[in-house]
Amino acid sequence: MKDSRRDFLKVSSVSMLSLAIPESVLNLFSKDSKTLSFGVISDLHQDIIPDGKERLESFLTEMTAQKPVALIQLGDFAIPTPENQSLIDQINSFPTSVFHVAGNHDIDGGYSWDEYLKSYGMTTSYYSEMSNGIKIIVLDGNEAGSPTYKSGYFSYIGEKQQNWLIEELTSAQVPVLIVSHQPIAGIYTIDNSVEIQQILSRFSDKILLAINGHAHVDQHIEVEGVNYLHFNSASYYWVGEKLSHPSYPAEVHIKYPQLQNTCPYSESLFGLITIDLKNKKIQIHGKKAEWIGPSPFELGYSILSEAEQGLYLNPKISPRKIN
Repeated sequence: MKDSRRDFLKVSSVSMLSLAIPESVLNLFSKDSKTLSFGVISDLHQDIIPDGKERLESFLTEMTAQKPVALIQLGDFAIPTPENQSLIDQINSFPTSVFHVAGNHDIDGGYSWDEYLKSYGMTTSYYSEMSNGIKIIVLDGNEAGSPTYKSGYFSYIGEKQQNWLIEELTSAQVPVLIVSHQPIAGIYTIDNSVEIQQILSRFSDKILLAINGHAHVDQHIEVEGVNYLHFNSASYYWVGEKLSHPSYPAEVHIKYPQLQNTCPYSESLFGLITIDLKNKKIQIHGKKAEWIGPSPFELGYSILSEAEQGLYLNPKISPRKIN
């Protein structure tokens, strides 16, 4: 565990990128607030990757050493099958609050959202909760009703949830952390991303960050006063059937047939958001890995440009500093 922790901090200490954060947000903290951190993991995809349990245990071991005030699980974690319940229970047993976000793949295999909520110990798919002086607002980007919907998974935040979000932000008297599975800005956004961005920008003087998973990329973008951070997948990048290839022994691919459509990471990726109130900064510490087998670029992946791949499509969560 010592080696893991040292490597985690070593990777997290280099090439810090300075971003912008409103002074007004920092002023919302109470005077007796202390430095605090949140552990973040996204897109484990237990049902696609062969070593999901080991990747989760790597995250939980590191978080035990780092002692965050809460964990944030950004979705696409595990389908709520009876076989996966022990994995879900394992993260829920961590000795802090655990915030779960509904991912589009969390109901694959014909499961319902009610079954998902019951399995994860949740009562609703979008909610807010206080955590050590910060208001965590968890959004659900899996709603139907998008006027531009064509096919596939829903990727939309409807009117009812929007009204709820506005009420939550209006009443907030403390800093706010926005959490979603699907991106609100940047790569692979929800259908009504501009609409939700406009809502959040109205309250940018209260918002610390907006974080998401889903895209399996390492990206930061600032839109009208709000910083949006994409947290990379714990496990892989999806390249699809046209670029399917072996990266594990044949018997592994037989057991996990969708694995051939991915470029897996050599170890689990996850991050730590640290809010340092004394020095008025937020730091993102992240893990770095290698590709197992060829990279998307080497396979000829073209949905993202070569430049975008160089910037965002890498097996890492970049360290960042927000001043």
